[in-house]
Amino acid sequence: MFKKVLVANRGEIAVRIIRACREMGIQTVAVCSEADRDALHTQIADDDICIGPAASRDSYLNPQALLAACEVTGAEAIHPGFGFLSENPAFARMCERCGITFIGPSYHSMEKMGDKAEARKTAVAAGVPVTPGSPGLVANLDEAKAAAAHVGYPVLVKATAGGGGRGMRIANSPEELPSALTTAKAEALACFGDDRVYVEKFVKNPRHIEFQLMADTFGHVIHLGERDCSIQRRNQKILEESPSPFMDEKLRAKMGQAAVRLAESVGYVGAGTIEFLVDEQKNFYFMEMNTRIQVEHPVTEAVTGTDLVQAQIRVAAGETLRYRQKDIFLNGHSIECRINAEDPLHDFRPCPGTIDSLHVPGGPGVRVDSALYQGYTVPPYYDSLVAKLIVHAPTRMEAILRMRRALSEFLISGIATNIDFHLSILRDPEFIEGRYDIGYLGRRTDALLGR
Repeated sequence: MFKKVLVANRGEIAVRIIRACREMGIQTVAVCSEADRDALHTQIADDDICIGPAASRDSYLNPQALLAACEVTGAEAIHPGFGFLSENPAFARMCERCGITFIGPSYHSMEKMGDKAEARKTAVAAGVPVTPGSPGLVANLDEAKAAAAHVGYPVLVKATAGGGGRGMRIANSPEELPSALTTAKAEALACFGDDRVYVEKFVKNPRHIEFQLMADTFGHVIHLGERDCSIQRRNQKILEESPSPFMDEKLRAKMGQAAVRLAESVGYVGAGTIEFLVDEQKNFYFMEMNTRIQVEHPVTEAVTGTDLVQAQIRVAAGETLRYRQKDIFLNGHSIECRINAEDPLHDFRPCPGTIDSLHVPGGPGVRVDSALYQGYTVPPYYDSLVAKLIVHAPTRMEAILRMRRALSEFLISGIATNIDFHLSILRDPEFIEGRYDIGYLGRRTDALLGR
């Protein structure tokens, strides 16, 4: 097992990884930008090192700075969390060449599955259905127009290196395509340092259902059930639950087998997520694979009784998985609400600032993953996610009621948050009855805000 791990991330996921390492007896190194010197993850790690200015490209996206931090501190492995360099095969390869273990899949697997255009080709070869789209990347507007004309509008322009809803734009007509292409490429370049995109058919109002995978170096690949991530605003997930109220056992088995088959086809190792779009007739289409831990991994941990971050570390250290597919059962129901520093009443604009007071909820079946503390200043340079509130209960309705109770106890002053917006969702009849898809918030936001 590793003696020291460098956590190449910030915020709540950095705190989550440090906690997992501590429970395993592993020392940790926190990295931070100049804007994050007082962040919680730097205070609870065994060691910390500043790697650059506030801008992500000069700090958290700087591979040379991260590798230098490993050399200075003696860290044997890097856990990238999610976002930043977590799905960058070039960085994984640099780690390998420097003799540092990258806690994630090999760069070969990442190139196959982390690159979304390449992943579509791999899925087709593995017999997994995909949405119609361009045969590969589109180099310019003319190629994008040809692909869109072939599959028919509306289409989705999508970053091949994207994630978290970034680098995606819908074009409903040929007139909208130039703007969608330009905007998607610009956002992808800013977020991932890669502006390559492809085009696929936009499936109207499907469910967004993903399967959690875990694989070791001995060829064992399992899935840990699904998460329903259909509650999204502008392609950004804000609430997830497991199991999905839309699923049945037959569909779960079929989709789970397809996810495992796809991972096996590329020799995948570590934690990963296969994301599908599912239409009203329960036809499913491979969308992409996230070759990393997901923001919403806690709901899977809750219903399966596993620790996915510790499993990542153990697999990276060469251990075999501690469970097989026959050991995985979904117990009860879990919901996660992403708490963002944003103002829903003013178009969800980001609201950085200083936390004047803070009270986090507790009680049976309640978990909070956060890097907040009283007096902490939320910086304006990064994602607005400041906490994740997760509940677990025997049934979905009990989980909804528990989440309402927990949200009502979550008190944050000094910044605006979307806590009340989440409460509105949890009280909405369409959500309660499970009658939602990825277009739900597009239809319901004004009503949920009382407009």
